[in-house]
Amino acid sequence: MKVAVVGAGIIGLSTSLTLADHGHQITVYDPAPASGATWHAGGMLAPAAEVVYQQDPLFPLMIAAGKWYPELIALIQKYTDSPTGYRTEGTLVVAKDRADKTHLEELQEYQQLHGMTTERITTREARKLEPALAPAISGAVHIPGDHQVRPRLIAAALQEACRNAGVTFEAEAVKDVNDVAADQVLLANGLGARETTGWFEGTNPLKLRPVYGDMVELRVPAHQRPLVERVIRGFVEDRPIYLIPREDGTLTIGATTREDDRPEPQAGGVLQLLRDANEIVPGIEECDIIEIHTGARPGSPDDLPYLGRVNDRVVVSTGYFRHGILLAGVGARCGAEIVEKLKPSVDLEACNPLRHKENNEADSE
Repeated sequence: MKVAVVGAGIIGLSTSLTLADHGHQITVYDPAPASGATWHAGGMLAPAAEVVYQQDPLFPLMIAAGKWYPELIALIQKYTDSPTGYRTEGTLVVAKDRADKTHLEELQEYQQLHGMTTERITTREARKLEPALAPAISGAVHIPGDHQVRPRLIAAALQEACRNAGVTFEAEAVKDVNDVAADQVLLANGLGARETTGWFEGTNPLKLRPVYGDMVELRVPAHQRPLVERVIRGFVEDRPIYLIPREDGTLTIGATTREDDRPEPQAGGVLQLLRDANEIVPGIEECDIIEIHTGARPGSPDDLPYLGRVNDRVVVSTGYFRHGILLAGVGARCGAEIVEKLKPSVDLEACNPLRHKENNEADSE
């Protein structure tokens, strides 16, 4: 079967590799592969730590994606030896003060209510695991099942694996799905799906919006390495912060969330990130700043992805918001199953790409 995949972010690439491994003829269309949300992502595979209240339909997808991720890593390694930055040390979530500790305890109860494995530990135990943590932290939770990849590495590895699996890349955007010669078309072009026509009548049913996040990349001085060895997430005066250690001695700090249509990093957001990170791991003061960047993540009105078939020829896979790296495990497996007209391995009813169609039509009247 000939399949056209529109978009070469992690969702498009991982689904392309899965379909190519199944023996299909795949062509990927993207003028700048992995340059959007994937390039600016943190890379945490955190089904538990990423839990947000009132997003219950998302949790089964996150849990399934975490379980399936080793399969995706193995598939990449089948076709290339390039590194992905896949690490399994787990995550520590810490609280700065008493109010943050209450927040952390309530969140842990919510996580466990939804079948997620977390372990409350003492601050002394947390600092034994990560000696660079601030002495004044007031609470800690260990999440051994939350892992990480390095988005820029895994995107490069996926591109190489796809080529080795026979995937063809075309450096062009697709404006109309009828312009490509293929039996099936997968729309995985993030926010670009708002501009891709030929598969709907009237108003585009995808209500996608850009959600920006400021991030800071640091290099840890040689005498401090390793500053931390696992992902550290924290709450500082109820603000979330995370620090992600990389294998090359760098450290990623993120991420703000804003919807102000300003695509450049904002000074206030970056300042707050550094302040909050310093409250959790004071040693970052000695690190070198090597990059500050901002990416636009494709969000939907309910923050759930659009994943499903919209007609006999077109499948949509976008709107993954903050969870695109993690949900690549679901996007790849289920996206390939939908393209092949098989029943998805997980219930995707809540991800129907046409679920906001009536609202769109009402807005246009």
